[in-house]
Amino acid sequence: MTGLRQAEHLAREARHLAPGASEEAVHGRRVFTEGRGPVLTDLDGNQYLDFAAGTLTQSLGHGHPEVVEALTAQARRLWNVHDSATPDRAGLLELLARLLPEQLDTYAFFSTGAEVVEAALRVVQATAPPGRNRVGALRHGFHGKTMGARMLVHWDVGHQSFSGNSVLGYSPYCYRCPLELEYPSCDVRCATLVRRHIAEKPNVSALVFEPVLGAAGVIVPPPGYWERITEACRDNGVLLVADEVLTGGGRTGAFLASELLGVEPDLALLSKGTASGFPFAVLAGRGELLRSPEAATPGAYASTYASNPLGIAAARATLEVVERDRLIERVRVLGELMGDRLGALRSRFPRHLGQVRGLGLLWGLEFVTDPTSRTPAPEVARDVYTTALDLGLRTSLGGHILRLAPPFTLDEAVLEEGLRLLDKAVERVVA
Repeated sequence: MTGLRQAEHLAREARHLAPGASEEAVHGRRVFTEGRGPVLTDLDGNQYLDFAAGTLTQSLGHGHPEVVEALTAQARRLWNVHDSATPDRAGLLELLARLLPEQLDTYAFFSTGAEVVEAALRVVQATAPPGRNRVGALRHGFHGKTMGARMLVHWDVGHQSFSGNSVLGYSPYCYRCPLELEYPSCDVRCATLVRRHIAEKPNVSALVFEPVLGAAGVIVPPPGYWERITEACRDNGVLLVADEVLTGGGRTGAFLASELLGVEPDLALLSKGTASGFPFAVLAGRGELLRSPEAATPGAYASTYASNPLGIAAARATLEVVERDRLIERVRVLGELMGDRLGALRSRFPRHLGQVRGLGLLWGLEFVTDPTSRTPAPEVARDVYTTALDLGLRTSLGGHILRLAPPFTLDEAVLEEGLRLLDKAVERVVA
């Protein structure tokens, strides 16, 4: 429960703070004061295992000493000189070249996920041949809240419609198949339709996609989905733009989720865990695209905080730890354990826990009113979220979905404890 000091602080904030916060902030009603590793502390001194890792940002946990040291040292020297070169930038570029697939050999730096999505769209628009004036995206996708990112998925605000030139294809949401088919007898019909409506259309320049759809509830594609789509895109000259803002950096058990799914993107977008939660984003791409005269006009990759020294310091320190400590291998080990435990949890509560799905240390739990109708149950998810929080476990809430994305640095005992608390929360709510 929210303690007295936190309640008073939230009331003080509410006098001037605009509403519209995330569901987890609204229903959680916590004032966090400190984070160390996987543990958060609130204003009343209560502690929580953070299995949301900030907002899927704290790959190394909170306050990792090497990231703190890198940021502190840089803060003493230099904060911002627009996008001019600084001593650490070359090192970060070389580090990314080691970690990313070989074809993604050229990089530009930004500050947020939405900003890097917009930058990728500019590259696509600048390099598209005449006549290729449309862009493909997937239903249920999320790419940010800026205009271009919203237009991709036809996300209108108020009475204004700005769907623009985007063509939507079916995402691989097998649990709620819009075609009312079942995998594998469906023969991955959703992928066939994406091929027909996007990949094989002569007026489409690119397909912008999340390899694993994150905000929609960790939708993991079945075998055959991306294989069919990427083959058609390659054959027809449609660029593949992988939005890995959430998945990039090792979260799924590979540096890019695309690698696990057999996709070779032309552009890949990273943010969130790349710099331990410090605002930073990377546009990675094929050199022939990012260096092309059409895309690389003066100022094309510049912005107020692009290449800022603090973000570079945080990203370099974070990714050096990921590489040196072989944390992506650790993600795979912990991910198998997590999958086993969450599978057992679903077996215990099949009536309300409709599906558990995920890769590595990224999992989604979909709550329903009953297994037959599969009607979404946001009130159940919300109650599980708040009950888990009261027990000392923080997760990520969105509608009828809970997402789990703990830090890569957990030991198995802490992972087991967090999942035990989750089990207890689900039991209290639905048993």
